[in-house]
Amino acid sequence: MRTRQTSGDETFTIRWNGLNRRYIVHAPRSYDGRTRLPVVVMLHGAGGTGAGAMEETGWAQKADEANFLAVFPDATPPDPSTSAQFLTNPQIWNDGSGRGHAGRRDIDDVGFVNFMLDDLSNRFRVDENRIFVTGFSNGASMTFRVGAELSSRVAAIAPVSGHFWLNISKLDHPVSMIFLTGTEDPLNPINGGEVRLPWGTTENKPPIKESIVKWVKLLECPSEPKIIQDKDGVKAFAYGPGREGSEVLFHTIEGLGHTWPGGKSLLPERLVGKTTDKIKATDAIWNFFQNHSKK
Repeated sequence: MRTRQTSGDETFTIRWNGLNRRYIVHAPRSYDGRTRLPVVVMLHGAGGTGAGAMEETGWAQKADEANFLAVFPDATPPDPSTSAQFLTNPQIWNDGSGRGHAGRRDIDDVGFVNFMLDDLSNRFRVDENRIFVTGFSNGASMTFRVGAELSSRVAAIAPVSGHFWLNISKLDHPVSMIFLTGTEDPLNPINGGEVRLPWGTTENKPPIKESIVKWVKLLECPSEPKIIQDKDGVKAFAYGPGREGSEVLFHTIEGLGHTWPGGKSLLPERLVGKTTDKIKATDAIWNFFQNHSKK
């Protein structure tokens, strides 16, 4: 039985692999409980929360404008018995890199996302051909993983400033991608290199382009892109067509740090760099998603 027929925000808790897992759903103002709506799942960054991602990105407002369900799940903290905290008890996705408690404990976050989508479909009217996933930073890396391992369910993905850590040779179904990142990102530098994380540790990051190339190959797109935009500090490269008309779009934003393009940063500039209004990622991603429903 569908329990929700009205608009607004609601938080749901589901039990998965022995843990209580939470997600927020923003149903648009026009939601009537009868029409099947697209879904956009937004995965927060390391140390973040679903509620924080909603504030940073504007996906709830976009859902009201464009009539879709915006979903904001929480990852897991090292100590689930206490409240999540950015520095002392950070929520982190198991993105396939092996990093953090989620990687060490092999938390089944792909299974959680899949089960969450089942639960969502029991509560709301969902268009199963238009389920999209986006994410920021560690959430972007998790977006890659969800797109790879749930390719039969996800129509398209949109990682923002993250890496594709898995090494796989094939997708069961082609999943088109739009990717955005800043040229001055101090935590996931576009050219790679050693970075110091907010938690005091250091990591050596690969160049962003490596992740783009991996996905291009999985979609069997041409290896050389076309430049489709080069204006006001925003460059966009298009790879395609690939399998079944799939494609990859890759945007770089001049001067942007480790923040959601066109959004609000909840962390200090000294840690993450500058924000920008040169492009609004939420608008660009939604425009891309509209053209990439499942066939």
